[in-house]
Amino acid sequence: MALFGICSSCSLDDGSWQDLFDGKSLSGWKQVAGDALYSVEDGMLVGQTVRNTGNTFLVTEKEYGDFILELDAKIEGDHNNSGIQTRSHINLEANNGKGKVYGRQIEIDPSDRNWTGGVYDEARRNWLYPLELNPDAQSAFKKEQFNHFRIECIGNETKTWINDIPVSYVIDTVDQQGFIGLQVHAIGNDGEEGKKVYFKNIKIQTNNLQPKEFKENVYVVNLEPNKLSPYEEKNGYTLLFDGESNHGWVGAYQDSFPSQGWDYQHGELRVNHSGKSEPTRAGDIVTQEQYSAFDLSFEFKLTPGANSGLKYFVTLDPENKEWPIGLEYQVLDDDRHPDAKMGRDGNRTLASLYDLITAKKQSRFIRPIGDWNNGRIIVYPNNHVEHYLNGIKVLAYDRGSKDFRETVAMSKFKDMPDFGEAKQGHILLQDHGDEVSFRSVKIKKL
Repeated sequence: MALFGICSSCSLDDGSWQDLFDGKSLSGWKQVAGDALYSVEDGMLVGQTVRNTGNTFLVTEKEYGDFILELDAKIEGDHNNSGIQTRSHINLEANNGKGKVYGRQIEIDPSDRNWTGGVYDEARRNWLYPLELNPDAQSAFKKEQFNHFRIECIGNETKTWINDIPVSYVIDTVDQQGFIGLQVHAIGNDGEEGKKVYFKNIKIQTNNLQPKEFKENVYVVNLEPNKLSPYEEKNGYTLLFDGESNHGWVGAYQDSFPSQGWDYQHGELRVNHSGKSEPTRAGDIVTQEQYSAFDLSFEFKLTPGANSGLKYFVTLDPENKEWPIGLEYQVLDDDRHPDAKMGRDGNRTLASLYDLITAKKQSRFIRPIGDWNNGRIIVYPNNHVEHYLNGIKVLAYDRGSKDFRETVAMSKFKDMPDFGEAKQGHILLQDHGDEVSFRSVKIKKL
């Protein structure tokens, strides 16, 4: 038996707004998964933290597909946390029978991190859209005040606004319908009991939806493999791998794509395991086109113990055909591959600028071996460079700066003149003898 009914006609056909909260009672809502307190105070729906309980949710009794949701929310304190579940679900057997809510959550975050309006996948995939992807929106949320939220879930797209400022844009492949929920986050031993989060003016549209214009040049997290949305195309992105062919790629120092060792089937550009020796390696592949300033994203999937990399500003030197030279975003199984313990201070670990600058990352933002991780490299026209891993900025540097050249002088590249300072170069995917897959490789020239 379904726990929730599907809302097929919960608003008028003309697209009128419907109140989800009557301002007087919790009618139409039910509490699940935890023991935090929910009540109605002065026409507001109020959640209150309670010690020794997990995340608690007040969820709609109906499920929703496409909708536009607007509400006002205020949260007490700097260390409290909340969120708004969209198209979410519950595993009734989890959490010792209390149930576990999972699905996309729109964050309410009053901490100095300032990720309110970001998209978190509760109890499943972790962060989908941390606000480091849209730093201009981190100032939208006002502490200790009511903030206006607009959430559009239309088709496979989720977009958010805080106080009319565009914040997040996610294109996903799961959850076409589900309930809406309001979270009271669990508190640890150091958390403050009794802190409140307030919601009011909760209203929804489900018919004749008119999407609001989203400003240009906001980064999109697109989880549809090897696809670009019309918004991304309009903003200048192109695919470097179309998911079906080797178009645009050739073997390094070759005129064509390698005849063996690389596959481009099933939506993946995959280098197969071959061992480390040159006779058995298929070799690296490079883009036929060269790039200077750009915003490059790619997904990668490692096998246990694997090593690879994505290089940029690659120049093809006939004297060094085995390992073409360029700046490298390291792609590595840090736990199993010995390279992670070499170099200096971890500068050969995942997402690092190989042998130069260490990626500063937390383990909770790294997805397991065998899952898809997202890498991103931005090279600005002024030669400022940033590396991201799963939406989190893990390092930044300036090509050609004094600090950069001093770092090169301490690396294995110290004897290579002007290393990493080419005006343009190829993008390269590395064959290091291990099986590694890539997909959703997209680039925007800056």
